[in-house]
Amino acid sequence: MSDRPVRFEDQQRNAAYWARIDRIVAAAPPLSDEQRAVVRTAFSAPRTREAA
Repeated sequence: MSDRPVRFEDQQRNAAYWARIDRIVAAAPPLSDEQRAVVRTAFSAPRTREAA
């Protein structure tokens, strides 16, 4: 069983979706150290809420 979220209830469609994501990720060029730092910062920065 995968730790990935269920995108579609149909198991075959869900598996095909994640297989497509895997292919896209595998085809992408590797991130530079600077790009990795930007991504880490974006996910570790505290979130601020905007007043409505």
